[in-house]
Amino acid sequence: MATDHLIIFDTTLRDGEQSPGASMTREEKLRIARQLEKMRVDVIEAGFPSASNGDFEAVKAIAQAIKESTICGLARTSETDVRRAGEAIKPARSGRIHTFIATSPIHMEKKLRMTPDQVTEAAIAAVKLAREYTDDVEFSAEDAVRSDFDFLCRIFEEVIKAGATTINVPDTVGYSIPELWGERMRRLIERVPGADKVVWSTHCHNDLGLAVANSLSAVIAGARQVECTMNGLGERAGNASLEEVVMAIRTRRDFFSCDTRIDATQIVPVSKLVSQITGYPVQPNKAVVGANAFAHESGIHQDGVLKHRETYEIMRAEDVGWTTNRLTLGKLSGRSAFKSRLTELGIEMPTEEALNAAFGRFKDLADRKREIFDEDIFALIGDEELMPDHEHYRLVSSLYHSETGELPLARLTLAVGGTEQHVEAVGGGPVDATFKAIESVAKSGANLLLYSVNSITTGTDAQGEVTVRLAKDGRIVNGQGADTDIIVASAKAYLNALNKLQSTLERVNPQV
Repeated sequence: MATDHLIIFDTTLRDGEQSPGASMTREEKLRIARQLEKMRVDVIEAGFPSASNGDFEAVKAIAQAIKESTICGLARTSETDVRRAGEAIKPARSGRIHTFIATSPIHMEKKLRMTPDQVTEAAIAAVKLAREYTDDVEFSAEDAVRSDFDFLCRIFEEVIKAGATTINVPDTVGYSIPELWGERMRRLIERVPGADKVVWSTHCHNDLGLAVANSLSAVIAGARQVECTMNGLGERAGNASLEEVVMAIRTRRDFFSCDTRIDATQIVPVSKLVSQITGYPVQPNKAVVGANAFAHESGIHQDGVLKHRETYEIMRAEDVGWTTNRLTLGKLSGRSAFKSRLTELGIEMPTEEALNAAFGRFKDLADRKREIFDEDIFALIGDEELMPDHEHYRLVSSLYHSETGELPLARLTLAVGGTEQHVEAVGGGPVDATFKAIESVAKSGANLLLYSVNSITTGTDAQGEVTVRLAKDGRIVNGQGADTDIIVASAKAYLNALNKLQSTLERVNPQV
């Protein structure tokens, strides 16, 4: 029996960055896009060009750089949005415009203040306009799960006539149940005239923890595109997880009559890159990409796996990239080998000076850590745009004192706007004292929303990666810092977040 091709539409760079604090710079988006291309993602939704000038430029830069994946820009049905998306994807070898409008009664009445006839007319006009820029046009009916079925059939029929080539049915609010979602998809494909002329797609949110299940149910019903994100990243509870969808389809080939073209060995490296850039750690028990996904604690399980792997493992760790992430470099490795490995990891340093600085940090780490992993390299690179020329705050040196019965003390030397300042403070713990010392100079007025510590690799000499989330005037930023000393990593993360608040470099989709 022939196997259909299931299109993987990755929206990490658009829907994924709507997670609080996950907005990215153009360079960060480019790094992720290159890795998605390497993983052989079919469609990369690079952003929402009309959201900001930064997002427009990021989509355009990705369209210029990526050759093996289709680059998609999102647009509402307004003429301005569609034209903006069309201009952004113009350099792409293969470009798509994805236009959407809400179709549920509550959205049409309360949000759009439009009648069903007006919504249909707007959708038709947007698709026709998008076809002036590309033959690849996707239409989404926002909140399809709560939309009237007959109205969905009507609007889908009209946009297909207008030239849409992909019809996306989104569960925007994560409300559906797999059996019902599959049935809705099946009925739409049966009822809508011209359904055989388009690719049917599904976009599910995870509010009830059912995004992947709903997506797979839609695939069973005939959908041949799944919209998803790495690590399930996304607003609220996130989106359908790319790695779970891909590996479910691939592992159960006996059940699904389709497969993807994804290079699954790139899944773990891409997952780690997305986590490092967005500051969202992957939970240890996360399917496929979690640190415990292939760990066996139970003696019975260990015995079974040792005797025959398939007793308890339905996938091989190496098939999703778990054994390909060790860096065979050490403190004697040269600059050329280091640069070559950065290229393999999809990391391009903006200048020779930046490369030299990163190599210096690598050599310093190699003196303190016996084994260097790719995760360590990602942590070393950090935020490429906030190199010394762009840093307002930088940690020069630090001293910490913590003793039972005494208030912990942090004594720091900070470079602030090019001049050094010596500060100290006490606090409830060394991290608290460190943040108070920094704030005695910064006086940012920001609220600390999150402080998270994650071990980058195994072993007592592992780097700790710290994420600090700050909010000020409605804007949310994540700061990251890594070091074998967790207090130093905490200081770096806090300063990194302050630099992002201070920086005039535009986040491509600022959360305000």
